[in-house]
Amino acid sequence: MTSISLFLSQEHPCGYLDDKKAQSLFVHPGYPVTSSIYAQLIEQGFRRSGDEVYAPHCPHCSSCISVRLPVKKFKPSRSQKRCLSKNRATQVIVKPAVFEQAHYDMYLRYQAVRHSDSSMATVSPDEYLNFLGSSWCSTKFVEFSINNELAGVAVIDQFEQAWSAVYTFFEPKFNDYSLGVYAVLWQIEQVVRQQKEFLYLGFWIQACKKMAYKSDYQPLQLLIDKQWLEMSA
Repeated sequence: MTSISLFLSQEHPCGYLDDKKAQSLFVHPGYPVTSSIYAQLIEQGFRRSGDEVYAPHCPHCSSCISVRLPVKKFKPSRSQKRCLSKNRATQVIVKPAVFEQAHYDMYLRYQAVRHSDSSMATVSPDEYLNFLGSSWCSTKFVEFSINNELAGVAVIDQFEQAWSAVYTFFEPKFNDYSLGVYAVLWQIEQVVRQQKEFLYLGFWIQACKKMAYKSDYQPLQLLIDKQWLEMSA
């Protein structure tokens, strides 16, 4: 990979751990990121939010750990098998990453229930699409429908040898279907079918409940000291 200009953000309150400060390394916005370059960056622990590419760089904390799943080794747990069974009639459609009013309205309802105290609960249509989409990445919106009713959307980035799970949101009334879990299980199945190696799951934070669930997918690999190591389940 060629040299890439990075800049360090100022300290700000951590969005995951109370009473912690956070900093991030960002790829300079003037750098022409492409999907293939991002595929290399994500292997080094970077993630994207919209077109911004960043990695945690906190001087006094190393709780945010990049994780990925080698999909061919994955074996679903009993609870994951129950989730698959419950969603056996769930319909799936893969769509371009473009604005749809039904997606946006459901996103707002999801945020109002799950993250009502967050600024994400009141975003505009442009802010919503700028957060989930990207002008340079191969991104898809995956629709999940139950009884012919839109129930959830998973946002994925696709690369030559991997997929990246970006975000999932769903209709609150379908909470019993565990669509967040099903979205990951569906992605694992598709990555295997396409003969790719990994599903990247973002950051695993053991002390943060909303991020710790990623260890449910085994054998999970963690990026530690620039090496991918298998987690001890």
